[in-house]
Amino acid sequence: MANLALLGGDKLIKEDFSSLFPQWPPRDEETAEALKKVYMDGNWSFNSPAEQEFEQAFAGYHGAKYGIFMANGTTTLECALTALGVKAGDEVIVPALTWMATALAASYIGAIPVIVDIEPGTLCMDPEKVRSAITPKTRAIIPVHAYGSTADMEKILEIADARHIPVIEDCAHMHGGFWNGRGVGSWGKVGSFSFQQSKTMASGEGGICITNDPELAEKIYMLKHIGYSRGIRQGQARKAPEGLLCHNYRATAFQAVILSQQLKNLKNLISTYAENAAYLREAIKDIPGVRMQSPGRLSEPQGYYSCHLIFDGEPFKNIPKTVINEACSAEGFPIGNGTHGPVYRAGLFNLDLARNEYRIHEGRSAVCEDMFTRTLGCNHYVLTRRSTVEKLSAVLHKIYADIGELEQYAAAQ
Repeated sequence: MANLALLGGDKLIKEDFSSLFPQWPPRDEETAEALKKVYMDGNWSFNSPAEQEFEQAFAGYHGAKYGIFMANGTTTLECALTALGVKAGDEVIVPALTWMATALAASYIGAIPVIVDIEPGTLCMDPEKVRSAITPKTRAIIPVHAYGSTADMEKILEIADARHIPVIEDCAHMHGGFWNGRGVGSWGKVGSFSFQQSKTMASGEGGICITNDPELAEKIYMLKHIGYSRGIRQGQARKAPEGLLCHNYRATAFQAVILSQQLKNLKNLISTYAENAAYLREAIKDIPGVRMQSPGRLSEPQGYYSCHLIFDGEPFKNIPKTVINEACSAEGFPIGNGTHGPVYRAGLFNLDLARNEYRIHEGRSAVCEDMFTRTLGCNHYVLTRRSTVEKLSAVLHKIYADIGELEQYAAAQ
């Protein structure tokens, strides 16, 4: 008789999966009351006090002097690139493994995204690929701190600084993460964060740029705020700087209030995630062929957008990741697709390679393409409870114990 639930055996996790972690995005009465206060006082936007308070607190948490709050984490990248002087025809180096907004932000201003491969351990941009991808047209580099790891800022900055190329950190997955004692986002010229609904800090939509450069901060602020400088009141006439095409990329006080409330608990949340990720890494080290995404080399603490598992060892080589997840789901613990593959293969990525609207360094991103077929990932909030990661460990151990059954099932598909 089969042991795996997928083949008729007893299901390991009896509880409903959604009961294993807290509701997301988080909601509480204290935040609801704070939102009601802003609603009643009418200060909803246009550099409201709530926005200013959040900008300062979030930037300071990550070791930066200035924060510029805006509509989402795509507009933040676009404004950062523009403020740094990137123009049409310039090249911007981005990693193969990222949400397409990282590349599209460059395209929106007429620049050409140059896609480089990733490291198999961290799943972040490979510094050596960056080095060989640089051309006389390279005007910016955007490393992405992906899922549950930090890009190697030390190596990337060494390469970039030697060539006077600015670095923009895409920290959409890395709220609260630190690299070598300093917050992510404060190492490059600009750090860009997203607060979309699934993120570690979530307000439905929203984003922020952080920087230690006052001139950049002012430019980015004008770019998102239809040409207004910080401190200029609504309605006061003013001409924006020549050639600086500004937008209305403003967010609202409501989002700022939600995020300010979440920021109060960010340190504790990241600490809990780190402890439970470390527990899981230790708990599954006796399972050959599966490993967790490696944390950043100098990251402490590590931020987490998700918990990624890579099934690239011998026992799993003949079992597609879809079958592995099917088995996990049958046991009561669905994991998820993990990565969306190279950005140039994303369903909604419609730049045209033939028209030179983007370039793939070395013709393809072999590591990223391989990792896509081997990686599954849980949402970050799965790391909230030790009991939940214990259940995930138990499911993985059961599947490995009955790997022969799963191989036969996979072969028959």
